[in-house]
Amino acid sequence: MSEEPARWSKASVYPDMWADPDDDPRTNDGGTPDGELATLLDFLANYRLTLLMKCDGLDPEQLARRSVPPSTMSLLGLVRHLAEVERDWQSWITDGDPLPTLYGARDADFDGAVAEQAVVDAAYADLAREQAATDAALAAHPDLGARLGKDQVSVRELMVHRIEEYARHCGHADLLRECVDGRVGQ
Repeated sequence: MSEEPARWSKASVYPDMWADPDDDPRTNDGGTPDGELATLLDFLANYRLTLLMKCDGLDPEQLARRSVPPSTMSLLGLVRHLAEVERDWQSWITDGDPLPTLYGARDADFDGAVAEQAVVDAAYADLAREQAATDAALAAHPDLGARLGKDQVSVRELMVHRIEEYARHCGHADLLRECVDGRVGQ
């Protein structure tokens, strides 16, 4: 008997999807957003939600389960990593000193992703708090061409980089989730 989980999806209309279209919270009922900033924010929100959907319904052990050696990547590690990245982006926006890291040394976001409910709860709280702080800091700069911080990075570049970071890690989350319980989908 194989130790690999059987592939499955909750979707019934399109069995290669994560959720049926009527059940997918990422669906825009009002159509696509108008304008560049609104489009970027919509893509970011959907990738953030996708990450949470990929983690939904898993217990701490499943969330902390590592992919393949020597990688330390796990779904919980991705949540912690993205909280750390959101915090780092806040430092790009200001001229002041960078904020201290959330988890300490390099790779501590992944290394510290252990199968304990308190660690899981803290990771989700950290992610929500850091996302809100980054969003608030950027909301003060609606001009996508504005240049911010010591490195004078444009708001547009920062927004695109945020989308890229979440999109890349959602790809990892797809594979990690399939390894955990076989669930597949878009």
